[in-house]
Amino acid sequence: MAASLDEDELGSDDYYSLLNVRREATQDELKAAYRRLCMLYHPDKHRDPELKRQAEHLFNLVHEAYEVLRDPQSRAIYDIYGKRGLDVEGWEVVERKRTPAEIREEYERLQTEREERRLQQRTNPKGTISVGIDATDLFDRYEEDYEDAVGGGGGGVPHVEINKMHISQSIEAPLTTKDTAILSGSLSTHNGNGGGNINLALRRVTSAKGWGEVELGAGDTHGPLLGMKIFRNLTPRFFVTAQCGLQFSSRGVRPGVTTVFARHLDKNTMGYLQWRWGIQSSMNTSVVRDTKSSHFTFAAQLGVPHTFIMMSYQYKFQDEDQTKIKGSVKSGFFGTVVEYGAERKISRHSVLGATVSVGVPQGVSLKIKLNRASQTYFFPIHLTDQLLPSAVFYATVGPLVFYLAIQQLVIRPYLRAQKEQDLEKQQESSASNIARKKQEAESAVLLMQESVRRIIEAEESRMGLIVLNAWYGKFVTDNSRRHERAKVIDVTVPLQCLVKDSKLILTEATKSGLPGFYDPCVGEDKSLKVLYQFRGVMHQVLSGDSEPLRIPKQSHRIDADT
Repeated sequence: MAASLDEDELGSDDYYSLLNVRREATQDELKAAYRRLCMLYHPDKHRDPELKRQAEHLFNLVHEAYEVLRDPQSRAIYDIYGKRGLDVEGWEVVERKRTPAEIREEYERLQTEREERRLQQRTNPKGTISVGIDATDLFDRYEEDYEDAVGGGGGGVPHVEINKMHISQSIEAPLTTKDTAILSGSLSTHNGNGGGNINLALRRVTSAKGWGEVELGAGDTHGPLLGMKIFRNLTPRFFVTAQCGLQFSSRGVRPGVTTVFARHLDKNTMGYLQWRWGIQSSMNTSVVRDTKSSHFTFAAQLGVPHTFIMMSYQYKFQDEDQTKIKGSVKSGFFGTVVEYGAERKISRHSVLGATVSVGVPQGVSLKIKLNRASQTYFFPIHLTDQLLPSAVFYATVGPLVFYLAIQQLVIRPYLRAQKEQDLEKQQESSASNIARKKQEAESAVLLMQESVRRIIEAEESRMGLIVLNAWYGKFVTDNSRRHERAKVIDVTVPLQCLVKDSKLILTEATKSGLPGFYDPCVGEDKSLKVLYQFRGVMHQVLSGDSEPLRIPKQSHRIDADT
């Protein structure tokens, strides 16, 4: 089966870029672009054997691109699969007689089948490691006279210890496209006492609207467990989840039932109503609003032993690190807790967060969480049982200073080295292809010389558009990056060759595929810088690699005093 079209293939052999046409180009636009390039590269126009050979090669490339894009079926295949899809012998993917719409529909079906096969091989492991740290001795130290009495001494090092730990792990094993087995287990210890349990769940997707799950569990703390869970979409905007279980122990059988009703209140808002009966009976209602820039939650619960109201807000910065700041207030029979914190993406698969918790009577705690892919590492650090300003200050400022130091000294250098290493590998793997493209571009420039001379003469006679200089590649404009070397090529001749009737129009396709162009810096951001003259006035423009460009424009004009 042919793979879908990827970015590397688009950059190396983009038929649209070669013909300089839009991806939505009509047959007339394709024909006009093809005829123009044929006139430029036709082998019969050149007597020199070497130029004739180069022209023949480029002419065949243009003819190949036109033949693919002019045929609706071949064009649909190319748009989806790229050149590899066209090269499949016998085209076993779909029949060539199908319409473009049918080909796309078939492709979606094949993609679904491929995803299902991947599902069979995926275990989707998820894990959590939580390490509780008691650091109250940093702020709540015993009086010196008591320490002397027990032989501790008042000047000793504060005692910090790990007082609890929890480890859990789960894996999924797809049995069929509808059935999944989920195996999970956990181990916990607190102040020297611990236990664990293991659970096996079998989930079956009954329809597009719901699924059911049966769970069996055993452990040394709670005893055997038998449970069942059902999910069902009642309407497109309303669903319900019901769960019941039997917990067996030395005290007898403890039944439990939980029901959750949820409804979409609008595009970004969900409302939940939960009723729980059993060991900890309660009723809970909550409203959750999640948008691109914020996340808001309001919840109220009435139950035994916990009754509370809670409100939280999270702001999402629209940056590449996906930075979020959050705060919450929770008040109930147990007291009041205020939490605030932030989280940030530190690598492609890792998110680091820190939260400060200040409450009565809980005291002050610092919670650090690291999400790495599907694994979570959680470190709650209890600092003091009292509301001490010093504990709040150090819990707030300490993680921030530590993060900034690690960010500058470790994370950024590591990510920069990783990026350079990936870029080097990409350039090495594409070196032979780039060498071929460079040779083709140099040959195209030689073949353009006569046509460019005629175009310049015509444009000069009407005071039209003349390209004085044009460069394509990576430009270094930031002062902080002056140590980097610019990687550009001269594309003055290829751009002038594209001028027609005092106009130059480039489509949104990558410019490295234009006739006479090649990629001088694979994997790096590229731009096109053009200095041109129109009606005797100097103009200049800097355009991104995939940005469409139309010149001349009044906004490109260079003032006389510049």
